[in-house]
Amino acid sequence: MTKDSQMVWDDCLRIIKKNVSPQSFKTWFEPIKPVQLDNEVLTIQVPNKFFFEWIEEHYVQLLKKSIRQELGERARLVYHIPENGALENARNQQAKASLRPSSEKDNEPIPGVFDAEMIKNPFIIPGIKRFKVEPQLNPNYTFDNFIEGDCNQLARNAGIAIANRPGGTAFNPLVIFGNVGLGKTHLAHAIGNDIVSKMQDKAVLYVSSEKFTNQIIQAIKNNSVNDFVNFYQMIDVLIIDDIQFLSGKQKTQEIFFHIFNQLHQNGKQIILTSDRPPKDLEGMEDRLISRFKWGLTADLQSPDLETRMAILGSKMEGEGVGIPQNVLEFICYNIKNNIRELEGVMVSLLAQSTLIRRDIDLDLAKEVIRNFVTTINKEITVEFIQLLVAEHFEVPVEKLHLETRKRKIVIARQLSMYLAKKLTNKSLKAIGEQFGGRDHSTVIYSCKAVQDMMDTDIIFKDTVEEVEKKLQMSLNV
Repeated sequence: MTKDSQMVWDDCLRIIKKNVSPQSFKTWFEPIKPVQLDNEVLTIQVPNKFFFEWIEEHYVQLLKKSIRQELGERARLVYHIPENGALENARNQQAKASLRPSSEKDNEPIPGVFDAEMIKNPFIIPGIKRFKVEPQLNPNYTFDNFIEGDCNQLARNAGIAIANRPGGTAFNPLVIFGNVGLGKTHLAHAIGNDIVSKMQDKAVLYVSSEKFTNQIIQAIKNNSVNDFVNFYQMIDVLIIDDIQFLSGKQKTQEIFFHIFNQLHQNGKQIILTSDRPPKDLEGMEDRLISRFKWGLTADLQSPDLETRMAILGSKMEGEGVGIPQNVLEFICYNIKNNIRELEGVMVSLLAQSTLIRRDIDLDLAKEVIRNFVTTINKEITVEFIQLLVAEHFEVPVEKLHLETRKRKIVIARQLSMYLAKKLTNKSLKAIGEQFGGRDHSTVIYSCKAVQDMMDTDIIFKDTVEEVEKKLQMSLNV
């Protein structure tokens, strides 16, 4: 009897069910629907992009095992995402195409290659003339909202020059360094976004050093290091964030060294960020440090008063909220270390103004600053938890206050409530109020939901522990 897509997927689910917890199976596999079976290619529909990314991040090996057991070693998987269908389907088709040398026919898959892995890590087989890669850039980070001051003028101007002529200036590589919260990541994304907007033929890719390292580990496990290197050597503009985290990782540095050389020799642009200058990078190979010095090393310093005022004023304007000049000055006189602290004050100010329906004035600013300054190194606040969790899950912090069923936001909100209950002395009612006026029963439910997920999903438990560790480290508790 010939099997259809539903029958094949049902058989896959029976395999998957034996290898995951009941809660994980219910959460991540029951919502998936089979769409089409075309020879050895099974198309499945997932609810949204976040769902797809979670599946890819945590269950790709299990999916590979189940589909190959049902359809053979030549089996492949394609995703359909209804919310953003045209874009995502185009990416899926591109991922499929990337698996085939140009000499092969469209309907002849390469044996032993799994599409799902390629969508996540689109390693390109040598010989393909054209390919497209998702740049992984945050569209909110642009030159327009990167306020220039004496503290960052050199780095910003160098970034603009690179965006106009990537690989064609003396600033290759560009190494941007500075303390936490001074805008390194913002500037790196701004360069990439400007290039993407003006030069659509350029392959731009942003990747954190942590993700870069994890990709190398996965490539080593899969015996696909050559594919990994081939892919990165085809990038026109490579942006690696927090390069200091490559320290001590000998194999990662070795592979990156070869990628760096090939890109630089071919006139491709390399942009790196770090929390210290290259000469101070301990545990980094001398040959890499030497190459980091080939281009321009630009530091970002703590912004002066005028720049802090311009930054905070711009951010408040971006939120559609006016702020009196005396309030602006008061905040910026008291918050001096970095831009992230200014953002924390802004979030607190907006939250207090919204929840207690007060105009933003000097008295309210004094209350917020008093709480913020006295607790930043001693006590974790609900506002800061919201800010850090939203940053970790890459969702706007204001979405945590709104009614939405988008799973990524729901999980971020529930985790924020869980951590607020665990790490602050706020009552359940007070915590709920800071999440759009929710009641204490919602906080209780959210805490239980997080605990249940931690009990049944070890990966989610690791995520919670990682976020909690970030909170402790960020506030020097």
